[in-house]
Amino acid sequence: MKKLNSIIILALTLAISFSSLSACAMGGKTGKMRAITSQEIVSDMGIGWNLGDTLDVCQADRNGDGIIDEHVGEGEKVDETLWGNPKATQELFDSLKADGIKSVRIPVTWRDHLDDKNRIDKEWMDRVQEVVDYAYNIGMYVIINVHHDGGDDAQFGAWVRDAAVDYDTFYDRYSSIWKQIAKRFKNYSDYLIFESLNEVGFDNLSNADAKDLLNKINQDFVDIIRASGGNNKVRHLLIAGYWTDIAETTTPEFEMPEDGKNDDKLILSVHYYTPWEFCTTNIQNTWGTASEVKQMENLIGRMNTTFVEKGVPVIVGEYAASGNDMASCIFFIEKLVKLCDDYGMATFYWDNGGQVDRNTYEWRTPAFLDAMKRATSGEDYTVEKPEL
Repeated sequence: MKKLNSIIILALTLAISFSSLSACAMGGKTGKMRAITSQEIVSDMGIGWNLGDTLDVCQADRNGDGIIDEHVGEGEKVDETLWGNPKATQELFDSLKADGIKSVRIPVTWRDHLDDKNRIDKEWMDRVQEVVDYAYNIGMYVIINVHHDGGDDAQFGAWVRDAAVDYDTFYDRYSSIWKQIAKRFKNYSDYLIFESLNEVGFDNLSNADAKDLLNKINQDFVDIIRASGGNNKVRHLLIAGYWTDIAETTTPEFEMPEDGKNDDKLILSVHYYTPWEFCTTNIQNTWGTASEVKQMENLIGRMNTTFVEKGVPVIVGEYAASGNDMASCIFFIEKLVKLCDDYGMATFYWDNGGQVDRNTYEWRTPAFLDAMKRATSGEDYTVEKPEL
């Protein structure tokens, strides 16, 4: 029996040691921050994917008609299944990694999980960390943010845009949330990135005042994270552009925050849904005319000359193609991802559950994944619209 116990203890010791070594190799929870710039991280991200309509769900007016669309009963808590997706699993992220996905953006909405002192419900924070760990522990890059808190349905809980009328109240909540997030994740390595906001603008203000306000929020975000200690002092941070819109963000009024000695640890976030009618609806089903391709080249090129060439790396945190013409969708995805990859930008496909089946983990349109793989292969080729 004594010999058996010794064998068991030895096996457990080896298992723990192996686990610790693996965690360190992948940037585990006590992982060190590498001597690496934000551009090097962005260039290493490969294919990115969004866990949409999951941890970002909330009681919300999603179609803008003034009526709440999804809600829970009295005394019930909002969880990640509210908008119809099953709970995220370790198997989902294992499958994504096996498919070649190297980076995941995990949008998070906090508004339904705060008490009157802006404290985050422990159960929700624990779940956020659990889902982050699904990806982080297998060596994937992970981005988390403040998501639909910046929506335009203030009557149902959105609060970020209130900064335009009462900055102090906004700041109390915003800083409280980020301080709690920063504390929970302060020892995570540079495989974890914090993103200041999602799609936020202040169109009730003048253009200059609106962008000044977003600049102020982004600066406060950087200052809050840097003061939180641990690895957050040098963590790579993702800064939201104005509405995360390329045209609005590439104007002189938008400015990246100051970050002292960490000026190589800030990344700019924009989204690409142009044209909106093709990317998010079935109003426009085809894409790929010479003028449409040129528009994409001009917009991504503008990001390159305005930011990348000046030392500010860029992530396209969301994009999608929703038209019914498959050849157009494949062409759009491959053209955008390759264009960005050639400029050193990372791209993250927005998936609300419609692309990767959250039960089987299979891609409903494998040709989309194939297009992403070709586009990030590093090969020099001209993207052509496929004949299907």
